[in-house]
Amino acid sequence: MSGGTNPKTVVLMGGPSAEREVSLSSGRDCAAALREAGLEVVELDADAQVAERLQEINPDVVFNALHGRWGEDGCVQGILEWLRIPYTHSGVLASALAMDKEKTKQVYRNHGLPVVESFLANKRDVMAEHIMAPPYVVKPFNEGSSVGVYLVHRDANGPPHLAEDMPEIVMVEAFAPGRELTTTVVGDKALTVTDIITDGWYDYEAKYAEGGSRHEVPADIPDEIHTLCLDYALRAHEALGCRGVTRTDYRWDEEKGAEGLILLETNTQPGMTPTSLTPEQAQVMGMSMSELCLWMVEDASCDR
Repeated sequence: MSGGTNPKTVVLMGGPSAEREVSLSSGRDCAAALREAGLEVVELDADAQVAERLQEINPDVVFNALHGRWGEDGCVQGILEWLRIPYTHSGVLASALAMDKEKTKQVYRNHGLPVVESFLANKRDVMAEHIMAPPYVVKPFNEGSSVGVYLVHRDANGPPHLAEDMPEIVMVEAFAPGRELTTTVVGDKALTVTDIITDGWYDYEAKYAEGGSRHEVPADIPDEIHTLCLDYALRAHEALGCRGVTRTDYRWDEEKGAEGLILLETNTQPGMTPTSLTPEQAQVMGMSMSELCLWMVEDASCDR
């Protein structure tokens, strides 16, 4: 990254995805943290003129606080590569790969990381009959933040009726029971493990609404499971070709011990809102929000 000790930093946020509001919240908090660290910051709501606006601003680095499609699937990363502006988080290939949940699982499988059965299916077929023995989950294969996720319970009378705006091809996966755990990776270090405690399904509302979930960090889990979470998160980060900060999510069935720990997905651009897991883990490990965001700016690249 160029720009000396005080690089002009654009915080890219908002955008047109289903996670626009979350991105705006992340972006505002990251911009405030970077200003606290002494950087010159410009906040930019990404739209169809994003490339033109970036050329006008001419930043030294972009802090990518976008979430969802176009922002974390390799699209905006490609624009930044073309413009030769260093940016935070993973590159084009890793971003696109991690955003495709089924391809991510294929990478996990190829690297010996544990996952549940899953496949892509036509939306019409999913609504016609149970395409897998319940319980199972139906969701878009290329969205984040639990957008458009359907849980089909064991005693469901019939297949789910999916919303009209669901894509024609969806992902179907066996439901993994147990506790929701997650681990953040910063560079080449896995931080710790958070136990996400909710009264029900950990959906979009639970993730971002005030009081929607409770986080126990570090998680009260056996040392073996803690160590496995750190190991799996690093291996997933490396297998997908990620850089910067990622967060890998798990389900853990206590009754099965180590065999009950299952990888769900790796987030190449974890949320950075007041209720987000990654800043919370960093804080527990002695890294403030400003220090975390500054590290990400210093790690920015358009060559890897």
